[in-house]
Amino acid sequence: VQLVESGGGLVQAGGSLTLSCAASGFRLNDYAVGWFRQAPGKEREGVACIYIRDGSTYYIDSAKGRFTISSDNSKNTFSLQMDRLLPEDTAVYYCVMPTLYSTFVCKGVDHSGKGTLVTVSS
Repeated sequence: VQLVESGGGLVQAGGSLTLSCAASGFRLNDYAVGWFRQAPGKEREGVACIYIRDGSTYYIDSAKGRFTISSDNSKNTFSLQMDRLLPEDTAVYYCVMPTLYSTFVCKGVDHSGKGTLVTVSS
């Protein structure tokens, strides 16, 4: 299993950014996948997850209405569209295969990429 993120960077508050994850070694359709983040001094948290087979999703409360997770099965990639970004969204974002997934929870990491830094300036 390999997960490789791209798309991080610096953006002003209120702006948008799209993160992408290239997955290999498994079929996206067979597993839940998602995006976690870790801000300085904080624990890593699940931001958005998706189970592509049934299209169900999970979002952390602070991401609802601003972030959208999606997938492209033909390319075995999935993405996180982040709109109306806030300074508190600043973190290293990881694409992951979570340990536990439902529409109410997404936590634990079975496999993870190395992360991409998102910095939101105020």
